[in-house]
Amino acid sequence: MTDQTLWEGVYSALRQQIEAGGLPPGADVPRELRLAEEHGVSRQTVRAALTKLQQEGLITRGRGSRGRQVRDRRPLWWKLSEFERGSRRDDGEKGHDDWAAGVTDQGREPRQVVSVSIEAAVPEISAALELSDGSLVVRRQRVRYVDGLPFQLSTSWFPEDIARDTPLMEKRDVAVAGGILRSIGHPQIWGRDVITVRMPTPAEANQLDLPMGTPVGQHSRTGYGEDGAPVRHMITVFPGDRHCLVYELELS
Repeated sequence: MTDQTLWEGVYSALRQQIEAGGLPPGADVPRELRLAEEHGVSRQTVRAALTKLQQEGLITRGRGSRGRQVRDRRPLWWKLSEFERGSRRDDGEKGHDDWAAGVTDQGREPRQVVSVSIEAAVPEISAALELSDGSLVVRRQRVRYVDGLPFQLSTSWFPEDIARDTPLMEKRDVAVAGGILRSIGHPQIWGRDVITVRMPTPAEANQLDLPMGTPVGQHSRTGYGEDGAPVRHMITVFPGDRHCLVYELELS
């Protein structure tokens, strides 16, 4: 048999296991050495089969001591016409915000890693927040995980005079009933959403562990306060194969 036939045999066997549930979502993929011995082929042949499965989004690529796993390909569903409207479900004790509540509702496990900095706004951000170029802003970045896998990169920028010395500066997953901005006296009254679809940057593809050729969605939201001035600009980047966005509108 040719080398191509050999790796295709390993690939087909593993794919059938995944599709039949023998290797369910989250399961560890057998190590290269074990697969090589099981199929009587070289590790290079096994690696070619695993690369193909990874490119199709069926398994993760594995990092460090953590080996490859079967991806959970169930998408998250978001009713964006309702999300962050009305009664929020922030849980301060658990540190779960409205996003985490939405993930939990779908039987999934949320986690967020937060970093915060004060920086001079680049032109795109200063324009969105209606600030002078170079004005100081608080940048709050969250890498959002679902069932241990990276699902979203969500970054929010706030005018520095609003966010300084508030919970928005805390480098942890903070949740306050009704939302942090409302709790510090700057509630978002209305917002403007822009959704685009594009290919990821190399950094985004790496952070989100994206299979080759996977597009991302970008959800930009600017929130405005009671006086009509922007209080937050947020950009969320998410894999196109892991999310479904739903809007329900009155048409008459």
